[in-house]
Amino acid sequence: MTLTELSLDALLDELAEDRETPGGGSALALTLAAAAAIVEMCARISAPSWADAAGAAAQAEGLRAVAAALVEEDARVYAEMLATRAAAGMLSPDQRDVEVGRAFAAAAEPPLAIARAAADVADLADAVAAHGDERVQVDAAVAANLAAAAARGCLSLVAVNLTATAGDPRVVEATQLADSAARAAARALARPGD
Repeated sequence: MTLTELSLDALLDELAEDRETPGGGSALALTLAAAAAIVEMCARISAPSWADAAGAAAQAEGLRAVAAALVEEDARVYAEMLATRAAAGMLSPDQRDVEVGRAFAAAAEPPLAIARAAADVADLADAVAAHGDERVQVDAAVAANLAAAAARGCLSLVAVNLTATAGDPRVVEATQLADSAARAAARALARPGD
């Protein structure tokens, strides 16, 4: 059974276990999936008054599916990195550095994918807050802020997994994504009640 097939209580129990995976990346992907679901709901409610609502809802549904898949993907890749690190003691120092470096670089990829999706969710939530039904503008702003928080958390995960390479383009990209999501969230939050 995958993580996303678990009940909410069971998934939270998995996150609370005294082992390293699933961990922060999976929790961020889950948060992002919830944010996308909120945007989807807001867009659907806005359909009678907003011509682009159906498209926004479909886009949110797709982003929700991407985020949900990343819950499992992050846990899988991070577990592989932990296994590689644990087995590295049996390798020569040069081999160990190469294998562990590869594993950490691979572990940075799911959080980067989450950050990419988070920037998209935040932008979409901002659009829904701008054009959607007044009743759900605050909900859209909440979703944008959840997405921005996910992007910011992913920046930390990407950076910690790529500490050996100063100025790594993936860290730069994650920083830009987190900044973009934060700007979209700030715009969305400023809209309700205008």
